Amino acid sequence: MNVINALNWRYSVKSFSEQKLQQWQLRELLEATRLSPSSYGLQPYKVIVIESKSVRQRLLPFAYGQEQVIKSSHLLVFAARTDIGSHLVSDYIQEASKNNDTSSESLTSFAAMAEKALETMNTKEGLHWAQQQAFIALGNMLTSAAMMKIDTCPIGGFDAQEFDAILNLTANNLASTVICPIGIRDPNDKYSQRRKVRFDHQHLVMEI
Repeated sequence: MNVINALNWRYSVKSFSEQKLQQWQLRELLEATRLSPSSYGLQPYKVIVIESKSVRQRLLPFAYGQEQVIKSSHLLVFAARTDIGSHLVSDYIQEASKNNDTSSESLTSFAAMAEKALETMNTKEGLHWAQQQAFIALGNMLTSAAMMKIDTCPIGGFDAQEFDAILNLTANNLASTVICPIGIRDPNDKYSQRRKVRFDHQHLVMEI
């Protein structure tokens, strides 16, 4: 399936089947998410994979009863880092040095630039920046899932504070940002038969 066909095929599923994703599907989708781009390459977020029905049942009221949360194969929670600081850069430099077989000293100028950028952010700005990176990963995951014929339903309407409490995210310097049930659509989901509604090229794209 080419990318345009895949994106026309996908929609935000309202009713999932009981079919579980196979482990290889989940692994490949998470690997595609891991490969997402991010500002300075720092990836200031975590992806929490929730299979447990009991945990999802506890979360359901705080997703305002949206049944995709519990009826999907898995629930993904994209959680932004709240501890934005130079340690993120240090971790990245260590990883970059190892992966590219180069000295960390050769990355000093990049590290200084990234650290300076993070230092200019207050707590609120740092969280906003981290959440933006999480949304980039979400978008990449949605396209990758469509290419794999895995169904999704990104959800921004949920009580983030309650999710954070139930999943113990605050103690781990994380803040839930967006959630996404994944799985296989119910063939009887009426929304799967509706034509996709998107503004046309001329409405959306400005060419200068």
